[in-house]
Amino acid sequence: MNDLPARVRIQEEGPREGFQYEKGPIPTQRKIELIDRLAQTGLDHIQIVSFVNPKAVPGMADAEDVVRGITPQPGVAYTALWLNDVGFKRALAVGTLDLKGSIHLAASAAFLKRNQNRTPQEQLQAQYDIVRMYKESGVEVERGSVMAAFGCNFEGEIPPARVVELVQRQLDVAKENGVSLTYILLADTMAWATPMSIKRLLGILREKYPDIEFALHLHDTRGMGIANAFAGLEMGVTRFDSSVAGLGGCPFAGHKGAAGNVCTEDLVFMCHEMGIDTGIDLDALIDCARLAEEIVGHPLPGSVMRGGNLQARRDALKARS
Repeated sequence: MNDLPARVRIQEEGPREGFQYEKGPIPTQRKIELIDRLAQTGLDHIQIVSFVNPKAVPGMADAEDVVRGITPQPGVAYTALWLNDVGFKRALAVGTLDLKGSIHLAASAAFLKRNQNRTPQEQLQAQYDIVRMYKESGVEVERGSVMAAFGCNFEGEIPPARVVELVQRQLDVAKENGVSLTYILLADTMAWATPMSIKRLLGILREKYPDIEFALHLHDTRGMGIANAFAGLEMGVTRFDSSVAGLGGCPFAGHKGAAGNVCTEDLVFMCHEMGIDTGIDLDALIDCARLAEEIVGHPLPGSVMRGGNLQARRDALKARS
């Protein structure tokens, strides 16, 4: 299958993904500065914080202060991550976030134990409880999410059949609670995916569930992030999570060199060069990537932030001739 989309939607996760992973403390005001700058680039969805245990993830101890400090822009959805009912109630209490409910399952029992201290059965039962809580709070249940969908540093390869089973369980949870899922996110949490495995799993899922939209959350630990995104585009994927300048990583991945999501400006550059619209100002995004690097105080892995936008180079050459 080769089904390139005309337009993609990019969910920026750098502020959450990156600032929860950085070892040194990042001042709250600098987090706010980056979020406000990102909101000026054409991004319409920015995940800005996670409501998790501050003892486990000290970089998110100021989540409420960050949310209250930003300057919201029209047309931009500011979202957050939570993993349980305690986190959801914190997000709800802030009162200004665009809250969307998710059904989260994990393809690796070992990762789930490290990440949320639950067994797969406990995690499944928790989804019934949290969906009921979403409904009681008037929060739309938007998506399903399968963590470690392609492989696990603790368990190895994940059979596609296991992911298919988890997708069906998410659909069952949604149906039994009278809600419908807009899309299902496949997360390469520990960077085991390759272009071949991306196409294989998406091919199996789209054949079984032709009416369901699938999205990708890709990590770049092994340098496959942008290649995997390209494979996803070829399979018709139109939703991607990404992280400005390549900020972040998973603190529970069991890999000292764990990298963040596929780099936002690299993904936008590739899409634009392929004629795929993103609605994002690439030059403004490159400026944000440089700001992110300044804030964390060490080099970040983004490539286009260093190499620059080819269109700008083309325009300069054209003007010179």
